[in-house]
Amino acid sequence: MASVEERMQILKMIEEGKISAEEGAKLLQALSAGPKTPRAAGGEPRWFRVRVTDLDTGKNKVNVNIPMGLVNVGMKMGARFAPNVEGLNFEEIMEAIRSGAQGKIVDVVDDEDGERVEIFIE
Repeated sequence: MASVEERMQILKMIEEGKISAEEGAKLLQALSAGPKTPRAAGGEPRWFRVRVTDLDTGKNKVNVNIPMGLVNVGMKMGARFAPNVEGLNFEEIMEAIRSGAQGKIVDVVDDEDGERVEIFIE
């Protein structure tokens, strides 16, 4: 079952226009379906974290934590928001997830937009 905080985070992303209402509904439905994330026992990853930092200010522009059970939906949304980030290959990210990688799996600097994109599996 999804926590109130997770549901509020999804609703806030809809309100801010980061995701569509349809995408938000899919996320909420996936949360309601029950946990599909691996258990912490055994050291399996539970969170997929994306952080986008403004290179000029050093401030976070995006800092999103997605339960591993929702990664497929999250990756589809991420591809929509960052389709042209040079050096970011979504298939390689999915392969890292499937292989059980943990820690920082992506660290890309987009000089054109002045952003740094980091992706972690925790």
